Amino acid sequence: MSFPSKHMRKPYYWFLFFLVSICSLAPAAAQKVGLVLSGGGAKGLAHVGVLKQLEKNRIPIDYIVGTSMGAIVGALYAAGYSPREIEEIVLKPDFQNWVSGLPPEDKVYNFYDAEPTPAALHLRLAVDSTFKTRVSAPLVSDVTLNYVLATMLAPAGAISGYDFNKLLVPYRSVATEVFTREKVVQRGGSLSDAVRNSMSFPLAFRPIRGQDGRYLFDGAVVDNFPTGVMREEFKPDIIIGVNVGDVAFSKYPKEKDDALLTSTLLFLGSNVADTISVGKRGIFIQPDLDGITAADFNKVKQLVQLGEQAADRKMELALSRITRREDTLALQQRRRAFQERAPKPEFTQITVQGLPRQQQEFVRRFFRKTGSGYSPGDIEEGYYRLVNNDFFNDVYPRIRYDGGQKGYVLGIDARQNSNLTTDLGVLLSTRSVSNFYLGVAYRYLYRYLYTVKADATVGRFYNGARGSFRVSIPGRTPLYFEPTVTFNNFNFQDTGGLLGSAAQNTQLQQRDLKVELQVGLSPNFRSRYILSGGAFSNRDRYANTNEISNNATLDQDRFDGFTAAGRFDRNSLNRRQYAVSGKRVRVGARAVTGQETYAPGSTAGDLQGLTRNHRFLKGEIFSERYFTFNKVDSVGRQVHAWGYLLEAVATTQGAFATYRASLTMSPAFLPLPDSRTLFLDRYRGTAYAAAGLRYVKAVLGQLEWRTEVYVHTVVRPFERQEFNPLFAERGTTLSRPYLTAMTGFVYQTPVGPAALQFIRYDDPNNQFGVFAHIGYVLFRDRSLD
Repeated sequence: MSFPSKHMRKPYYWFLFFLVSICSLAPAAAQKVGLVLSGGGAKGLAHVGVLKQLEKNRIPIDYIVGTSMGAIVGALYAAGYSPREIEEIVLKPDFQNWVSGLPPEDKVYNFYDAEPTPAALHLRLAVDSTFKTRVSAPLVSDVTLNYVLATMLAPAGAISGYDFNKLLVPYRSVATEVFTREKVVQRGGSLSDAVRNSMSFPLAFRPIRGQDGRYLFDGAVVDNFPTGVMREEFKPDIIIGVNVGDVAFSKYPKEKDDALLTSTLLFLGSNVADTISVGKRGIFIQPDLDGITAADFNKVKQLVQLGEQAADRKMELALSRITRREDTLALQQRRRAFQERAPKPEFTQITVQGLPRQQQEFVRRFFRKTGSGYSPGDIEEGYYRLVNNDFFNDVYPRIRYDGGQKGYVLGIDARQNSNLTTDLGVLLSTRSVSNFYLGVAYRYLYRYLYTVKADATVGRFYNGARGSFRVSIPGRTPLYFEPTVTFNNFNFQDTGGLLGSAAQNTQLQQRDLKVELQVGLSPNFRSRYILSGGAFSNRDRYANTNEISNNATLDQDRFDGFTAAGRFDRNSLNRRQYAVSGKRVRVGARAVTGQETYAPGSTAGDLQGLTRNHRFLKGEIFSERYFTFNKVDSVGRQVHAWGYLLEAVATTQGAFATYRASLTMSPAFLPLPDSRTLFLDRYRGTAYAAAGLRYVKAVLGQLEWRTEVYVHTVVRPFERQEFNPLFAERGTTLSRPYLTAMTGFVYQTPVGPAALQFIRYDDPNNQFGVFAHIGYVLFRDRSLD
């Protein structure tokens, strides 16, 4: 055997060194990295911070497996959203609405279906022909979240052909079969279904029925840290495991068991993480989430930062074990190229399942076409109309691309319906205006939807009731016909402010009854046109002097007749009361003809009874709007808003029998909830104009400081005659400006707003007041409103 010569030895050594280097680098070049994201409710938002740091340090992510919140974050990343884009999504104020079950701020009210009511509890029930009742569980409303997930993940599903291996990053999500408790690894199909299945946690979000007919639950029940699924499905070289769920303690934590109890109970059925399951060369990341619970979705920014910090702590180890680097520019180009393959967002068909044929056709008519197909706006409008119709329950949207039709198909699954609903509301106040509200409605659907409703309010100050029968006809311009009976009774006795009131204002009772037919058209979700006509009967009873005896008889003024009206309403306010965003507009005209019958009481002196006819027209314009500057910080969304109010009313109404009767029959400017519980002379007239400013700012968590200032003036106000103060006469052309101011605090509770207000009215009998309440201060419209 011979050796290389001295001259040949040097190149030989270099060749051996080259071979060794290539062999040592080969495993690194082929190195595949799998990312496992656990469930943990809101704590899963820390995953976003981890993703940000992994990309920042050019660590590749070749596969993703997620459970629950980890499935959501992982699906967005696999669908082509960058960590920065995902962070922007979860930081938006809308995200809080998605996870809390609130509808989008411009879709709080569906004027086509229902009026805002003071109900705090809305209960859906289903009653069959054998009178068996099924109650819908009071879970978090998922209608907005379902739609958002379906639309955000639809393009990636179309691009991948509904094969999760063909997403930007191959992906799996873990769910649990409800009844057998078997683990289900989702590898294909609807990406939004896979995410939604994985987050259907008991007593929170309802499970949805899959296209194979099964109900699936949150994967956390059987595998909250699915490292085993990652190995079985993708066989990566290295696993990065991010756990935000529970970890089993080696011994009972006596010192902090109370602090841990709430979070632990919420995830009692969850599988705890095995911290060594990432393997010897894996990287285990556990963000420090002490003091944060699975329900703290308002701490988005803090959670993302905690995820970044946790990833940073393990970054040196990760960089040493994962020697391969992701080309940042190439990743961006690959992500952009993936997204550009998405088909145009055009819908060609609406399909419905889970309902009889007649009801399927009714559902399809909620969606209006633009040309030969449906635009994304058409789909969104129709979806929110549908889910806000109380007859349909558990509505679930699926969006799938159909290559043959060259467009998306929206599938609506509405397997259950609620034909009976009940509403409950309570108003508690520092004054005697507290009341109790109860409503009930029954619905029957064949070709059209028929709804019978009845509601009543019982209290010392206000008693009222309403009954109606509505025929709803959906279509390109949804239409309804609704005969209605409305009754109101206001008793202003002893309802003055805490700082006192005059007897003159407390001896007043107003009652009205109206029977009418409404015809409504709703061109979109937020607005409607209403034509109405019917008969009314008003009765006002009052005293003409400040001091009266216990056996005094009140004057009575009746006004009976007919009225017809037309109006336009638009409402995108985010709350029924104390809104902070959106706008509301109302423009209307009314014609009235009727007969007044006056019967004097013991305080009317020598006045005689009379009967006279009145005919007049009334027009009104109302507008309010908020400019919101919400921001989201470590403690959640902070409200900061300015708003304005403009209102003008003009009527040809003349004087009635007395000064007091003329005021009781006149329109009133009622800018505050409290003002509807007081009779303020200077706020009533046949014509007035008003303007106001509102300022709202969060001062402590969800506690809001609210200040409102209004100025109004009355055109030719009614005044007492100089020689006979019982009669009314017209005043000067324009009254002086009257100032109204309020400042106080509002907190939104599950039973309605809780408010404490300090109020200044420009009225000698109710100049200053303090008003506190819990619940909605809402009343039905009067007969001539």
